[in-house]
Amino acid sequence: MVEVAPYLRLFAAQTRAQAQYRLSFWLDVLGSVVIGLLDLSAVVVLFQATGLVAGFTTAEAMLMATLATVGFATADLVVGNMDTIRNLVRTGRMDAVLLRPLGALGQLVATEFAPRRAGRLAVAVVLVPVAAAWSGVDWTPTGTALVLAASLGGALLFGAIFTGAGTVAFWWIESGEFSNSFTYGGRDFATYPITVYGPAFRNVFAFGLGLGFTGYYPALVLLGRSDPLGGPAWFGWLSLPVGLVACGAAALLWRAGVRRYRSTGS
Repeated sequence: MVEVAPYLRLFAAQTRAQAQYRLSFWLDVLGSVVIGLLDLSAVVVLFQATGLVAGFTTAEAMLMATLATVGFATADLVVGNMDTIRNLVRTGRMDAVLLRPLGALGQLVATEFAPRRAGRLAVAVVLVPVAAAWSGVDWTPTGTALVLAASLGGALLFGAIFTGAGTVAFWWIESGEFSNSFTYGGRDFATYPITVYGPAFRNVFAFGLGLGFTGYYPALVLLGRSDPLGGPAWFGWLSLPVGLVACGAAALLWRAGVRRYRSTGS
């Protein structure tokens, strides 16, 4: 059984350390809020300028974007620091992580925790009901359960992508841009209806990586709309299963990467 208390203490220590400089901390949080607003406002600007894009209104696209952003922002808050693995591998500091009597992945998550990223998550959480009301969604217990499942599934999926992309550094140290294309690029992809993309792009990102299940398909169920691509309605409930499968794949990749690691000897 995994001992949770040491990781919680690491989280608490990291939070206290960053909160010591209060002005800087709150400015960072404010900056995260502004970035979150700017990301979502881009959807409004694009759709307002054209009216309809791929058959969806601004309100409908905003609902998809906010649902996907909740999942991404949660993952970014918890495991968004996985891109630091390449620095640990390059400098040999990964040795210290592996020698400690705690799980390496848990250490990386806890010791690099950045609570300032909570601003983006707060923006998305607040805007989900706003976008739902704007698009005419009637809240029901089933709809609420769907939103919670989509948020959790999206967080697991994006968390798996962050972890998997970071793990690539065990084979390819200078993999920063490659990783970003899947993490932040995946966020940008999920922000818009998948019908705006071509078939090849859709197959790779929406279905291959599962990004279509973070916002697009759950939003279709909430809106009571059929999928223009012909997908069944139950696709909207696949966020959590897809997220769990992605986490399993990321865990296997992580274990392979740790076994592959060789100290720099420095």
